[in-house]
Amino acid sequence: MIIPDPDYPHIVLAFDYRGWKIEIDQGELDGQVTYAVWVNYDQGCAMAVPFARSRTEAIRRARKWIDRRLNHQQE
Repeated sequence: MIIPDPDYPHIVLAFDYRGWKIEIDQGELDGQVTYAVWVNYDQGCAMAVPFARSRTEAIRRARKWIDRRLNHQQE
């Protein structure tokens, strides 16, 4: 099946944090700018933040997501 209008990621910012690469994706929902965050690491990638209303919120939540995983690994 071919999707007539696929939604490709629009990465507007990418940076490293504690050995993980954070990629901020900007989209739109009902006329409002939205953000999602993908994180990449040595074992793969994950969507850390599926929806945020601001870039600042997206970054803050992604960093917390990574911090929780790294703290959990140390236990």
